[in-house]
Amino acid sequence: MSVHKEISAHSSKQHELVKQFLMLEGQRERFIDDAVSLCLEGKEFSTESINKVTLQINELAKQGIIPVRKLVTEHMVQEYATKLKGNR
Repeated sequence: MSVHKEISAHSSKQHELVKQFLMLEGQRERFIDDAVSLCLEGKEFSTESINKVTLQINELAKQGIIPVRKLVTEHMVQEYATKLKGNR
């Protein structure tokens, strides 16, 4: 395989990883927003869907250029919701 083809294949693989990351990151952010909204309304919420996507992101991160994300606890969501209430 020529160097050009190897570089092109590597670049395509990285581009695909970034595309997958951006899709998962968008899902994660929506799930976080949903959890925070429920918390602000005093309703029950879960971080299960957030962390399921976070684990997928962290698996991608093992392949290279994707950043690792922290798992989210219910306490973290509550703290953030409290902070938002204080800024209103």
